[in-house]
Amino acid sequence: MAGGAVAGPFEDAQAAHGRSDYATALRLWRPLADQGNAEAQYALGFMYARGQGVPQNNAKAAKWWRLAADQGNTFAQYNLGTLYEDGKGVPQNKAEALKWYHLAAERGNDDAQFNVGVLYFAGVAVSENRIEAAKWFRRAADQGHTLAQAYLGLSYATGLGVPQDNIHAYMWLSLAAARGDKDAISNRNRVARRMTPAQIAKAQKLAREWKSKPER
Repeated sequence: MAGGAVAGPFEDAQAAHGRSDYATALRLWRPLADQGNAEAQYALGFMYARGQGVPQNNAKAAKWWRLAADQGNTFAQYNLGTLYEDGKGVPQNKAEALKWYHLAAERGNDDAQFNVGVLYFAGVAVSENRIEAAKWFRRAADQGHTLAQAYLGLSYATGLGVPQDNIHAYMWLSLAAARGDKDAISNRNRVARRMTPAQIAKAQKLAREWKSKPER
């Protein structure tokens, strides 16, 4: 946010939203959004998407998120991408979804990074490119994105987009498993059957020593 002039009302709106006083949040955020405040525009989009204090309306959510996204708000860029991917409030357009995901991903949004990876992996709205997919899975996984860790682990297990490597497959699948991904548990156990005890011990050590590296 630019300057202290908008900080007070914006924070008051956040507090009101946090206590589910949506009418007050809307009253405080709307003038800021009309003045071009990207965070307030994102917040209004969120309220329309959820039907908080206003009738649920994905088209209006898309309108406000687009305004915020055009100013570089990565959450708005990601959410606008999901609307285009699902055809909610806007015509379904996977290429447009990828465009917005890519913008958010480049600026460190881990959900967007994962979605870019999935689209490259599946060849949706873009030529199939498993190497590019693994690159985006890695960026999201490094930030602690559970599904990205699971997908990166599978990439290592199968050698799709990265050199086949059971140790790194086990490591990434272990990290995802520790955060409750049940498929990661079974896939890790499958990989373990191809490993020596020493390799498993090395993979477990790598998983223990792993630390999240947020990009933002």
